[in-house]
Amino acid sequence: MITVTDALARLFELAPVLEIEEVPLLEASGRVLAQDVFSTRDQPPFPASAMDGYAVQNAAPGDRFTVIGESAAGHRFDGSVHAGEAVRIFTGAPVPQGANRVVIQEDVIRDGESITVQEGLDPKPYIRPAGNDFQTGSSLTAPRVLTPGDIALLASMNIARVPVRRRPIVALMSTGDELVMPGETPGPDQIIASNTFGLHALLSGIGAEPRMLPIARDNAASLKTVFGLIDDADLVITIGGASVGDHDLVAPVAAELGMQQSFHKVAMRPGKPLMSGRLGEAMMIGLPGNPVSAMVCGHVFVAPVIRAMLGLGAEPQPRLTAPLTKPLGENGPREHYMRAVCTDAGIHAADRQDSVLLSVLGASNALLVRPVRDPARDVGERVEYIPL
Repeated sequence: MITVTDALARLFELAPVLEIEEVPLLEASGRVLAQDVFSTRDQPPFPASAMDGYAVQNAAPGDRFTVIGESAAGHRFDGSVHAGEAVRIFTGAPVPQGANRVVIQEDVIRDGESITVQEGLDPKPYIRPAGNDFQTGSSLTAPRVLTPGDIALLASMNIARVPVRRRPIVALMSTGDELVMPGETPGPDQIIASNTFGLHALLSGIGAEPRMLPIARDNAASLKTVFGLIDDADLVITIGGASVGDHDLVAPVAAELGMQQSFHKVAMRPGKPLMSGRLGEAMMIGLPGNPVSAMVCGHVFVAPVIRAMLGLGAEPQPRLTAPLTKPLGENGPREHYMRAVCTDAGIHAADRQDSVLLSVLGASNALLVRPVRDPARDVGERVEYIPL
């Protein structure tokens, strides 16, 4: 068995950074920006009014101005403002030449085409300089997962197409005679396939393009048939059949099909029977069949691999720390990823940690990480965890 750290290092060696493609701005949210993008314009492109009011040259209480025109958003005043003149102006409109401030409308009295500045004049100029937000050549730096705020910024920069990393195509294959799909009627010895659905959701949420393959049965012919459907996948994930029992055929069948194995078995729980390698052009990860084991390995191994493929760096899942609110006993010889609940008060591990209990996983929002041979921990001691 190898350590979790060693397993991740070998997975990163197998994981290619995918190529760049351009997508329309409307399709870029949630994608990974692959190259720095530069603004083609200043924002605002002209000095703009920050409030509704009157553009003037200087002002003091008691001053009178003659209103000579209007400047609105999209419709500038083409002339210049001289001493004693004012232009009615609205928020976002270009400030006319000659004006150096905007007197807000609450600070004047208007009488026909004249205004008089009142006592208590707000001293602020209320003019946004050209390029106050960003300037031509300002950049949005890569790599980054593009947020709605980033999309708004790119639109304002006049970027219509965005260079992003291609989404990794992931083929998901469940194995086992005992499995049927949700909605089907299981036989007396069968259960519902759940792992592929949980992993599909996980992968979709982190920027991959998962594809669910048919269930492969516990015989070489069925496995070969389903392996033949991986098509253009960048990553093949098998669930189940990765151990060494008489019916665990994934490794030998994959080897027969040319898989170059990198490792098999990791010193962790849940998730010991994990394997990886390369199958043709695709990377392959074989996950254990126990539902919680598969999902934990999805968070610990698969998610970092997807991020690496997207150009976000070859790094393990970020870990946080929190104080224990319940004590923990000594850990054993394998790194333990315990389902846990983290609150403002701290974190506590679930009482039941059996690797088939999806209900416990569903009630958890963290994986509490126990190092190998970690001693007993008391309430208040800080421990590491991975948020879910």
